[in-house]
Amino acid sequence: MRTPEQVKCDRCPSVALKRENLASLFAAALFFDGIHFFISGTALRGKIVGFIGEKPFQGLFSLLSLIGIVWLSLAYGRAEYVPLWGEPQALRPFALVVMLVAFIFVVLAFTTPNPTAVGGEALLAENEPAKGIQRITRHPFLWGVALWSLTHLVFNGDLASLIFFGSLLILAVGGPFSIDRKREKSSGDAWKRFATITSNVPFLALIQGRNSLKIDELGWRGVILALVLYALFLYLHKTFFGVSPLPA
Repeated sequence: MRTPEQVKCDRCPSVALKRENLASLFAAALFFDGIHFFISGTALRGKIVGFIGEKPFQGLFSLLSLIGIVWLSLAYGRAEYVPLWGEPQALRPFALVVMLVAFIFVVLAFTTPNPTAVGGEALLAENEPAKGIQRITRHPFLWGVALWSLTHLVFNGDLASLIFFGSLLILAVGGPFSIDRKREKSSGDAWKRFATITSNVPFLALIQGRNSLKIDELGWRGVILALVLYALFLYLHKTFFGVSPLPA
């Protein structure tokens, strides 16, 4: 049974502030995911573009996204710690492998021209529109974010992390479907040709025989850069976040 002191403490300003921060985190998650799912990939986007133009829309949406991620990050840092399942230390070696894959996906997403990126539609007309990492997945950046989010969600094991990383995971997993619909609508047959030889889910097109992996297309500079950044991540993680990702 809770003591009168504990009940009274629930009304303390510090406790109330922590709960407000947790509520702010939840609101930030809804805002950040909401602008992507209910504006970016819907008919509402077309109406806004028709009213203000494509470039102003992109600028406005980028500003809203920046506000959302800053709000989300600040609220996460201030939120009350509510433990859920704890930290599964036995799975830490597995997490290190998953994070390495995430780094490779994200870095190669930026070092390889991609038809799914903004302004990349012209690549769909090439003889081989899917090259390098796109033979593995046509959405390498979002899958890198998904792996990163899932790993941190599992290994933090608290409510704030569930909201923070969960919102990013939902966006990373759901985002490709929105992008695919938008590209199919705008590029038609050129997109269908690209989608036929690629897959959203990593390695699925390769397993189904719709494409073949060409290691040399991945670009060794990109792979080496990913390995260097991953090593820096392991080295600096404790300095910036207070905990080492390496096994004890």
